[in-house]
Amino acid sequence: MLPMPARPLFSILFFAALLPLSLLAQAPAPPAIILHAAHLLNVEKASLISPGEILINGNHIAAVGTTVPHPPGARVIDLGPLTLMPGLIDAHVHLFLHPAPDENLQTVDESVPERTITATLQARADLLAGFTAERDMGTEGAGSADTAVRDAINSGEIPGPRLRITGNAISITGGHEDALGFNPALHIPGNATYADSTDQLIHVIRTQIKQGADMIKIYQTGHDRMVNGMLVAPYQYTEAQLAAAVAEAHRLRTEVGVHCTTEPAALYAAQAGVASIDHALYLSAETEALMKQKQIFAVPTLTIFEYFAAHAPNAAAAAREQAFFDFHTAQFRKQVAAGVPMAVGSDVGPFPHGTQAREFVLMNKYGMPAADVLRADLINGARLLMWPDQIGQLKPGFYADIIAIDGDPLADISAVTRVKFVMKNGVIYKSQDKIQPEGAQP
Repeated sequence: MLPMPARPLFSILFFAALLPLSLLAQAPAPPAIILHAAHLLNVEKASLISPGEILINGNHIAAVGTTVPHPPGARVIDLGPLTLMPGLIDAHVHLFLHPAPDENLQTVDESVPERTITATLQARADLLAGFTAERDMGTEGAGSADTAVRDAINSGEIPGPRLRITGNAISITGGHEDALGFNPALHIPGNATYADSTDQLIHVIRTQIKQGADMIKIYQTGHDRMVNGMLVAPYQYTEAQLAAAVAEAHRLRTEVGVHCTTEPAALYAAQAGVASIDHALYLSAETEALMKQKQIFAVPTLTIFEYFAAHAPNAAAAAREQAFFDFHTAQFRKQVAAGVPMAVGSDVGPFPHGTQAREFVLMNKYGMPAADVLRADLINGARLLMWPDQIGQLKPGFYADIIAIDGDPLADISAVTRVKFVMKNGVIYKSQDKIQPEGAQP
């Protein structure tokens, strides 16, 4: 038995150990932040409010308008002539890819730890470019390493966008992203996880969710080529196989997006009920109607095709890539006219991260009004990323994911390439303007 004097000492030490936690629990909330700027974008109405103010409490928006309440002690950030708008969304990125002569060799030349470090740097570049939410559509051979990147961002250890991740995308043996053209005796790894039957598809989906994936990506078309002015590519999964994959994803409360460039693959995907058809170079009238009926999003990724045409290694390759781009833009005009639902995704990775706002400019240039491009990105993008009531708009209760740009994006969509201020989750990551306590003199 302990001597009697030790008991009070033990109690004192016990309660002393609890004291910091008690004080922490009673710590005052951080001061509110007020953003003030010349303009504020209302995405739904496609209009500007002038001037615009946003009140932020913690990591959420509390009020929006031409003026908002100014609580005592609030920090006021005056952004002058800029335009406030929601943080941008890129629905198709590859954080684990970077520009290289042959992206397939990145899996061979670079270790997964090296590629993961690269991914963290590229996540930061995207965030500073104004992209506060992204869907990473495959690590391209890095397995579930994107789980660690997403979790480190969520915990605040590294800066980056909100992420929906897919792990390694799914393909068939000998299909898209398999390591073709090498000595087969060397067993060069491909950039996908392979599933050749319905049972294998379901097993891979379950494994990827176990490893941390938020969503599922499936390669639905293989090698693309132009034949007599028409895009041709073999489909990889039947409608029944895709339907089973979608059903399994829904059971696990998530969605499937497909890499898909042409028919009949796109029709099979639409019939199966996927959430998005990414790239979508060619869609038949039947597929367009089905996508409109089911609200399946096309994600055009025009920027990657423009980049490949401009950075081809030789004249023949440049002509081939330009043919793809010209075909794609013509079909994109047709899809816009048909009312196919759109989301904005760039396929950034093979071209430099942080530059993908070019996608907005191209979608506008090739037939979509600026207001519709912004709605496709912010409202449809939030739906596609399964955050429909949390991001993509400046509304009370939404996350404080806010950027300020130089210009009016409704009049000049390229304004989204001129991001001067970035806040994500109520934290300021980029600012060139004055911050002062409420009531203080400028």
